[in-house]
Amino acid sequence: MSGGLTWAQLRNVRCAEFEDAADGWGKASNRADAARDRIDKQLLAGLTASQEGEAARAAVGRLRALGRNFQYIYTECGLVRTTLNSLAQDLRGPQRQLKDALDEAVGLGLAVQLDGSVSYPAAGEDPFTKEKLRGGTASGHAYLGSASPAGFTSPNPLAAKAQGIADRIARALGQAAEIDARYTETLRKLTARDGLKVTDAMWADASADATAVRALTADYLRAAIPHGAAPAERLVWWQGLTAEQREEYLAVHPDLIGNLDGIPAAVRDAANRDNLALLMGKLEGAEDDGSRTMLAGLRSIDGQLRAGGHPPMFLLGIGDEGNGRAIVSYGNPDTARNVSAYVPGLGTGLDEGFAEDDLKRARDTWMGAQEYDASTASIVWLGYDAPQLSVNDITGNTDVMFTDHAEAGASAYGDFMAGIAATNENENPHLTAVGHSYGSLTVGQAAQRDGGIPGVDDIVLVGSPGTGADSADDLGVGRDHVYVGAAENDPVTRAPAKGEAQGMGMGALGGASAGAVLGGPVGAAVGGVGGAAVAFFAQDAQTRESEIWFGTDPAHEDFGARRFRVDDGPHPVVGGVQAHSNYFNPGKDVTSADNIARIVVGDYRYVQMDGRRRG
Repeated sequence: MSGGLTWAQLRNVRCAEFEDAADGWGKASNRADAARDRIDKQLLAGLTASQEGEAARAAVGRLRALGRNFQYIYTECGLVRTTLNSLAQDLRGPQRQLKDALDEAVGLGLAVQLDGSVSYPAAGEDPFTKEKLRGGTASGHAYLGSASPAGFTSPNPLAAKAQGIADRIARALGQAAEIDARYTETLRKLTARDGLKVTDAMWADASADATAVRALTADYLRAAIPHGAAPAERLVWWQGLTAEQREEYLAVHPDLIGNLDGIPAAVRDAANRDNLALLMGKLEGAEDDGSRTMLAGLRSIDGQLRAGGHPPMFLLGIGDEGNGRAIVSYGNPDTARNVSAYVPGLGTGLDEGFAEDDLKRARDTWMGAQEYDASTASIVWLGYDAPQLSVNDITGNTDVMFTDHAEAGASAYGDFMAGIAATNENENPHLTAVGHSYGSLTVGQAAQRDGGIPGVDDIVLVGSPGTGADSADDLGVGRDHVYVGAAENDPVTRAPAKGEAQGMGMGALGGASAGAVLGGPVGAAVGGVGGAAVAFFAQDAQTRESEIWFGTDPAHEDFGARRFRVDDGPHPVVGGVQAHSNYFNPGKDVTSADNIARIVVGDYRYVQMDGRRRG
């Protein structure tokens, strides 16, 4: 179709032919996806497991490039399919309006001209001459209302009806022409460059294509996604879709489906791997430091996913909002009897450090749990903006003093765990919420919401500055199921004494000195906040001996949790914040790592306990 659209052309459009064409593109997309899947899950896995040497590494590189090419084909063909299906749906509206208008014209004996005007015969009679009133022709106008724009209406009783029909035809043609122009512009953009190698620039183009198609097809797909529903209701929605509908959602909205709590893990993983490629394309070539940092993190995660191996990795969330989003599971959380979800804390963002260190913590937990129950999945959840540290702007470090980030993250974490509980296939899975550092505050805030953290049986808090709660009883799982690991040389788990706070100084300079003594992220946090903030914490701590940064010290007897044994770690003056970072690492604190693993699988009998703090 083109500009100058006639009513006869609109009437004769076969929307089903657009859908047939869409089916063809869909088949091409599915074949590419199947080829990509075979490369990633069969050929690469077999080759890396059985072959070594330069030739094997070269073959792995070529296979990964081929898999990336198939992924690109899958994405682009899927975008074309959805665009054509959406075009068919959008055109059916004005086509139906035209048909109704034409049917009414036939019923009234009116003639529709080629230009869309409607002729009416002589009818009625002149009250004076008793002669029939002359007929005429009404030209349509694509405006709302049925009156003539000139305000003149013939006394012929058929004139007004003819005018109304002509206007409806004009409106239908106007809508169809606008739809045609929008879809033509988008379809012309969905072209691939010649050649067999898919480049980073082509993925950047694919990201732009996806953005355009998502905007164009919002009414066709996006509007039906149950964003406001509970995770269990979203699962029912997904299960009720046809196979073709699911394929279209995955092709066009992997960003939404992959991050929708309540969608099965394998589906989220497939969607997020595709969205990961689009996000890397979107950030490719960006010149700001934030985008480059995030791109490095995305590439690291992508490399680990493509490397395969054991345990299988599931990408349950990915996004570039805020400081970045990433949720990775080692093991399938839908089939595992035991599922833990660890929330990282202060300074965490989607960067290479997260992709290496925080993913390793989840993997270490999975490996430890395997010794006691093989049916285990271990998740790292970066679904919120943790407070960040700024070296250049010390005033920017004050975020760590407040609970805003934790409160915002608590809602998202609760929804995520509700989704895990909804999609898990076991009758009574064992779910554990794990919070480290500021992440323990996020977990604590989630646990204090109405209903607690859905499905969670145990809560593990390590290196915790507090949960905002006075007692373990406030966390919704019973104090005997709240476990705390607190190294004596971990500065985050202790409030500074009054004298120590005064020694840290009362201004930014004094605060920076404190940061230099402590070293690392925690030192930077204390130093950046400044002496005044440290004095604030110390003053608050004087209210009760068990008070630390956020409420009662989880390791104190006043809190009432079960404190498990960990290594004290090196003193901050000697080792910086090592004691704060070792809890998950079996190479540095085997006792803590083993205790966490046993709690995660519900093997409470052999958890090594420690005495609670007093005084």
